[in-house]
Amino acid sequence: MTRAGCAFPASAADRAQLAMALEVLASPKPGNVDRCHDYEETRLEHFIVSTLAARPALEDAEARRGGLGRVIEAAVGATSCHAGGNTHFGAFLLLVPLVWGGNVAGALSAVRETTVDDAVALYRAFSLTRVRLTPTDDLDVNDPTAIEALRERGMNLLDVMAHSAPRDMVAREWTNGFELCRRAAGSLLAEPEPRTAVRRVFLSLLAAEPDTFIVKKHGPATADETRRRAAAVLRGEEALVAFDEWCIGRRINPGSLADVMIGGIFLALGEGWAWDS
Repeated sequence: MTRAGCAFPASAADRAQLAMALEVLASPKPGNVDRCHDYEETRLEHFIVSTLAARPALEDAEARRGGLGRVIEAAVGATSCHAGGNTHFGAFLLLVPLVWGGNVAGALSAVRETTVDDAVALYRAFSLTRVRLTPTDDLDVNDPTAIEALRERGMNLLDVMAHSAPRDMVAREWTNGFELCRRAAGSLLAEPEPRTAVRRVFLSLLAAEPDTFIVKKHGPATADETRRRAAAVLRGEEALVAFDEWCIGRRINPGSLADVMIGGIFLALGEGWAWDS
C-alpha cells in the first residue's frame, strides 16, 4: 500500500515491476518457480533479474515510445541477459499494452492501432529467447518466410494475436478485452488477506482454466487433470503442498496463468490494491 510520504508505486512502470515481483514471490504457487522451489535451469534469481532488466522497456511503454512490438522486443531482449531462459515473454505481451494504455480501455485502443512493423518486431523477439510454441501453419515463427507472409497479408500485431488466440490464452487476452487479467484483478481486490491473495487467486484461475502452456508442453489431458486437481485443493479435498509436489515432480508449470496473474496484479495495483496491508 502507499504510505504517507511514500510515492511507490508512482508510475505504470513501477506497478508493472511490482506485479512481476509479487507474482514470482507468492508461495507456494503450484508448479511454478517461487520462494519454495526452483527448476534446475530456471531459478527465482532469474525472475528477479528479469524484473529489474525490464525497466527501460517498461518506461518506453509508459511514454509510448517506439511502438508496441518494438517495446516487447526490447523487453524480451533485455531480459535474455541471464541463462534462465524464458522468464517473462508472455507477461510482456500483457504488460506492455497495459502499461502503454494505462488501463484496459487504453490497452485495447493501443492494440487496435498496431502495425505490420509491430508484428514483425514480435517475430524477431521470439528468436531472442526459448519460447515453447505449438506448430501451426505458414505463420510459424520458426519459419524464415513467416515475416514475409506477415507483410504480404498486411497483418498487424492484433491480427497475429487473433491468429494465435484459439491455442494461447495470453494471445486471447488481446481479443477478449483482457478478460482473465480483469478477473484476477477483481479477485485480488476482493481477497480479505493480501499476503495470500496472489496464491489463492492463481489457484482459482488454475481450477477454472486449462493452462495453454501446459497444453503445449504436456497435452490437453494433463492440462485438464491439473485444473481438476486445483479445484480439489480449493474444495479442501487435496493438500496444496501435495498438489505442488505433483506438479513439480512432473514439470507441470502453469506458465500462461502466471503471466495472466502478472497482468491482473498490475491492474489491481492501479485500482488501489493494498498488497502489503
